[in-house]
Amino acid sequence: MNTIRDLDLQGKRVLVRVDFNVPMDAEKNISDDIRIRMALPTINYILEQGAKLILCSHMGRPKGERLMEFSLGPVAAHLATILKRDVQLAPDCIGEESEALVEAMQAGDVVMLENLRFHQEETENNGTFAEQIARMADVYVNDAFAVSHRAHASVVGVPACVAEKAAGKLLQTEMDFFHKVMDAPVRPLVALVGGAKVSSKLGALKNMLEKVDVMIIGGAMANTFLKSQGVDMGASKIEDDLLDSALEFVKEAKGKGVKLYLPVDFVVADRFAGDAVVKNVTYRDVPEGWMALDIGPASTIFFQEAMADARTIVWNGPMGAFEMDAFARGTMAMCQAVASSHALSITGGGDSNAAVKKSGEAANISYMSTGGGAFLTLMEGKTLPGVEILKE
Repeated sequence: MNTIRDLDLQGKRVLVRVDFNVPMDAEKNISDDIRIRMALPTINYILEQGAKLILCSHMGRPKGERLMEFSLGPVAAHLATILKRDVQLAPDCIGEESEALVEAMQAGDVVMLENLRFHQEETENNGTFAEQIARMADVYVNDAFAVSHRAHASVVGVPACVAEKAAGKLLQTEMDFFHKVMDAPVRPLVALVGGAKVSSKLGALKNMLEKVDVMIIGGAMANTFLKSQGVDMGASKIEDDLLDSALEFVKEAKGKGVKLYLPVDFVVADRFAGDAVVKNVTYRDVPEGWMALDIGPASTIFFQEAMADARTIVWNGPMGAFEMDAFARGTMAMCQAVASSHALSITGGGDSNAAVKKSGEAANISYMSTGGGAFLTLMEGKTLPGVEILKE
């Protein structure tokens, strides 16, 4: 797979697929520009090479409609401020006007195409749509790891139509870090996995059994594992259709010699609300009608000790409903434990990264991946369509 350093970019039209799907407040001000800033090394490198830079991204879910609340206009303006140079917003991502704007570009110019998802052909990977975008480019660069698991037109269709293609610096960094921690880790390798659903992560869990030395499971998904072993979890979230799979997974872990840790106590509540009545109980004492919404203090210590000797830590998913302060302590404690570890640490997924940021420990994590779905796809042992197409 080529990287942008392998290509001669001078004077060429370089189309970069970025992920600028950034959060905005009610006044359409960008509330967090980290996705834009993480693309800057690629953007600046391309401009330094004397290329013509064309950026394309999606924003939100307009579902094929031209809804201006999802326009990339505010993003183009924000990027212009950061770069201290004009960033022209094209009227669309295809069409004669946009093509004319690109045709008139000079070296060092920056054009941002309008929201790709204003056209349903983007998510359908329509060949004609991909060709219309591709004819504006001499070179295609993918720097959007977060969408590289999706077979969309801008991710796989366009690069199939462009002879010169490469990975941007962010995509390359993401792939390098992932291979470092999963394919050639310094051991012991510990996987810390949380979140709500076993169903969304069972494939990843099974694949990681072949790689990790220690696996820690928290969050609501731990409830299903505990119930599969006969533990009454009260009114806690359970995936009853996966109880057999969870029990089989526990047996597989034991057979492979992987140390598996589940919570031994919980913060439970009589309802899912920030002002609910809460108390700490052991895993065998969840009251009828109550629900487990965070790991308890004993589990926190238990998990911290399980990570104490780790040399590599991979974390995906929070330990509880950390958005509410009453149920945030377990996740915040894990943030601090991972951050203070001497291990190489990588977090993946929006919730995990949001928790780390909330804890104030972001600077102490080795790498925070920008893609939740893409990260999970790799954890499942699968390839990313947006990466594989760059190898052709």
